[in-house]
Amino acid sequence: MARVISVEAERFPIAGTFTISRGSKTEAEVITVTIGENGHVGRGECVPYKRYGETMEGVHAAIEAMRGRIIGGIDRTALLAAMPAGAARNALDCALWDLEAKLSGRPVADAIGAVSPKALETAYTLSLAEPEAMAAQARANASRPLLKVKIGGDNDMARIRAVTEAAPQSRIILDANEGWADDNVEANLAFAAEYGIALVEQPLPAGKDDILRRIAHPVPVCADESVHEAKNLEALAGLYDAVNIKLDKSGGLTEALILRNRARELGFGIMVGCMVGTSLAMAPAVLLAQGADFVDLDGPLLLARDREPGLVYQGSLVSPPDRALWG
Repeated sequence: MARVISVEAERFPIAGTFTISRGSKTEAEVITVTIGENGHVGRGECVPYKRYGETMEGVHAAIEAMRGRIIGGIDRTALLAAMPAGAARNALDCALWDLEAKLSGRPVADAIGAVSPKALETAYTLSLAEPEAMAAQARANASRPLLKVKIGGDNDMARIRAVTEAAPQSRIILDANEGWADDNVEANLAFAAEYGIALVEQPLPAGKDDILRRIAHPVPVCADESVHEAKNLEALAGLYDAVNIKLDKSGGLTEALILRNRARELGFGIMVGCMVGTSLAMAPAVLLAQGADFVDLDGPLLLARDREPGLVYQGSLVSPPDRALWG
């Protein structure tokens, strides 16, 4: 029986407002792809991201442009060559992984070597705000073992001090979302080290990060916006200590696995992160993140409602997906 494909735009409200250095939003806009074959269905979700020039309409159109190839039976390997990395390819790739698992009866976890996947400790993200408001967020989540703190303004030292004092038992990742500059990166990294920060993510704009080769890293520095695919890694050696792998950047689990394995070969630490999406977007990432150094898959925790069935979160522990959800 021939394949069938459907593409749907969906919106999920965020609990409150999610703010980073580039702006705020109150809902997660996602695109869900469903591919059916021989009575089985595979699903994938992506989050179009404005920072990378993506829109809901553009990603939807890019997926629709592949309709004929998908119906014709294109596989994941051919998909890598047929589409650029990004959200559209991610939704299709993850739907194909899910469909393969359903057709074969072999879970994705087994197929990628994540045998007996375990629950993982995920970071929980605190939105960018004034120091007092961020301290309140930190205090409310001080029982969580790992917090990811959005910074990237001109008052970041006060934010760092406020958050670390409000959640003294939590390990803390700082995510500047490209919000620092040559004239403050050294002082900010030194201050972060003084306050026991575990990791600093993407302090400088992508492509303007060469100063990282020349300055001390008293705290490990992780690439996010600067890394999408495995081919980006060689240029980052000596700049960054770790890389943040996100399925929406890599364009799916297929490329993300290549990226992860190559990053390990080159000695980078591994972080697996996410955009703000539902459990369907997180599910493949939970399998990818088995054995990662840092996990940031809290998207559903930031939503007012998740899709059902969803991932099971107990505090900051996220369990591997049930196969009814994905994989």
